[in-house]
Amino acid sequence: MHTFFNGAGGANATNLNFIALATIKFVEKRRMCPNCRAFIEINDRVCPYCGTQLGPRAIDLRGSQIAASFMPRANLTSSVILIVNALFYLIELLLSSQGTGGRGFSFGEVSGRAIVLLGCKYGPLIAAGQWWRLITAGFLHGSFIHIAMNSYALFILVTEVEQFYGTSRLVVAYVFSTFTGFLVSFLWSPGAPSLGASAAAYGLIGIMLAMSIGRRSDPLVQLVRTQYTQWLIFGLLLSLVGNIDLAAHLGGFAGGFLLGVVAGLPGIPRSRREVTWNVLAGLAIAVTIYAFYLDSLSFRMLSREL
Repeated sequence: MHTFFNGAGGANATNLNFIALATIKFVEKRRMCPNCRAFIEINDRVCPYCGTQLGPRAIDLRGSQIAASFMPRANLTSSVILIVNALFYLIELLLSSQGTGGRGFSFGEVSGRAIVLLGCKYGPLIAAGQWWRLITAGFLHGSFIHIAMNSYALFILVTEVEQFYGTSRLVVAYVFSTFTGFLVSFLWSPGAPSLGASAAAYGLIGIMLAMSIGRRSDPLVQLVRTQYTQWLIFGLLLSLVGNIDLAAHLGGFAGGFLLGVVAGLPGIPRSRREVTWNVLAGLAIAVTIYAFYLDSLSFRMLSREL
């Protein structure tokens, strides 16, 4: 009898532990809407009860900040962007080595001829009608240090912007801020060649700070604003040192901030508004591909002249 009682007690304890673990796992998949306080799925971008737009939980954002300070998380979008940038950098190195006896490979730097041929921002050619350089310049880099620093920043920024704004708005912001960044650079210093993904990086900082418009009382938005204001100040201070295109950074930031104000956070999936942004993202990718197609035609012509 006594032995039977102990066994039953053990079974009851096991059942209670099982129920507790199941409850914990269930709770881990839920969160509370900050507006109506209803429990919803942690992956919901819009509250199904009150329609409030939602971002990541504050605890998840703090975790991503700590992790990102050492080893940021990769996702498909950031991986594609970094791979494309890396491929173009390898092409730059190959082209540079052909005219410099391998110097590009030895030092990780690319020649001035290579960046002009491949589509950097260069005022005289843009003024002659090569508008696409305002886009292609954002996928080129001048040295290994240059692409390494930009890649690390994009690794963090792309992931976090996509968490809040979704892939469509991210793609549009990336291309648009690249364009506005090098447009401002062209207007400010048309004679100086310029290149790099930092215009897009500042655009992503801009779209994150645009989130605070009309949402200043939201604790999550306050956390985002604090984090990205620090990014902005630190980045602009670095822009004052060395041969860095400050105009492209400011132009990229302005483009990203403006797009964030216009776009807002994602709404109900498959709504007319969200379908519109999906179409705009497709157009942004198409324009980028077309820009590189025009650049390839220009490459054949310029390679015979330079």
